[in-house]
Amino acid sequence: MLIASHDATHPEFIRACVAAGKPVLCEKPLAPTLEESTALLAGIGSQAALVSLGFMRRFDPGYTALKSAIKDRTMGLPVLVHSTGRGVTGGLGRTNENSVTNSAIHDLDIVPWLLDSPVVEASWHAPRSSTHPLRRTQGALYQDPQLILLRTADGVLSTVDIFLNAGYGYDIRCEVVGETGTASLVEPAKIISDVGLTRSAPYAADWRPRFADAYRLELQAWIDSLSGGEHGPLASAHDGLVASAVADAVITSMHNGGATTPVRVPVV
Repeated sequence: MLIASHDATHPEFIRACVAAGKPVLCEKPLAPTLEESTALLAGIGSQAALVSLGFMRRFDPGYTALKSAIKDRTMGLPVLVHSTGRGVTGGLGRTNENSVTNSAIHDLDIVPWLLDSPVVEASWHAPRSSTHPLRRTQGALYQDPQLILLRTADGVLSTVDIFLNAGYGYDIRCEVVGETGTASLVEPAKIISDVGLTRSAPYAADWRPRFADAYRLELQAWIDSLSGGEHGPLASAHDGLVASAVADAVITSMHNGGATTPVRVPVV
């Protein structure tokens, strides 16, 4: 079964699937909060093995190449990671919290996956909020952009820059800074135009064209896993719980006004 419904419905639908003995691939997040994620896994027990979570960036060719470069020490030992996610518009109903649990959650999974090291502390920060009209439709209390700092157990410091109403296009970036060099994603633009003394490349309007290959590869890996075949880096239900724990630490920092003292991420 595939679950791609509103975040709040994920626990209910996962429970129904595993009660019927059906393997399930559920879009991220596992649940909107750490409390709900913890209760879900406690309730389904060993049946959590039936659940895979849709962190499709693990299948994106750019991210997999970046992970290989880290493993091969192409740029030496990593010391910093810069992860950026920008969109045209965040849509209606955005809050500071669901910008973390619905959007930044990808970064909270992909950074420790790239580094093979868990996030141990996190903090949330916000600059002056954008005055762009797209952002203003979402309420005066909504901060956009947001900046998240993560520290993994290996000592690497990572920045997560989320700007959902950037306006100019859907833009995903990730740079790993090592002791002897850097490695970065390259946006998969299909064409480059040279017109009027200007060179330009188009941006995607949203996530669908940017991650189409990643979704196809993830879905194929999930299908293969049902027959005991190779499943690649499919995320498990526990991976979803871990990402929820990091998101909870980020939101705790947010509610503390982005205090300078990072919030420890609980071991789950």
